[in-house]
Amino acid sequence: MTDEFTHAQEKTPPSQPNPALKSLEGLVGDWTMELSNASFLPHPSDTAKGSISFEWVQNGAFLLMRMGDKPPSAPAALWLIGRDESAPNYTVLYYDSRSVSRIYGMSFSEGVWKMWREAPGFWQRYEGTVNQNGKTITACWEKSRDGSTWEHDFDVTYTKLS
Repeated sequence: MTDEFTHAQEKTPPSQPNPALKSLEGLVGDWTMELSNASFLPHPSDTAKGSISFEWVQNGAFLLMRMGDKPPSAPAALWLIGRDESAPNYTVLYYDSRSVSRIYGMSFSEGVWKMWREAPGFWQRYEGTVNQNGKTITACWEKSRDGSTWEHDFDVTYTKLS
């Protein structure tokens, strides 16, 4: 049966871009990232800089965000973004170099990018604003132990390079 399945896959035409992800196409490319006001950095005035990239996977079936180095080096984190065509929100599968894996809900509409996670003991939410030319995203992460009392976690600014 495996041979039949493999043979059938070979005859399947290349996948078409996922129309449910069309609104995310402005994210595709390379970006710089700057974290600031982070609760986990040694001093409040410290910043951390890095790189991220967004690229289509499987001819646009999914959007992949890499935070950190590109292959062959291991990235610090991977975010795989997809969406059920019948639902308004996206799903983000997250995995990082600490072996942390998470699932986030996500919305992206009219220049506002939101992500959220509701997990016992560690809730998270993110809101970013894309500037008018689409080259800068200014955002903030918050965290909560119970989902009702929120505290600032860190700010992040993304600047598009290409």
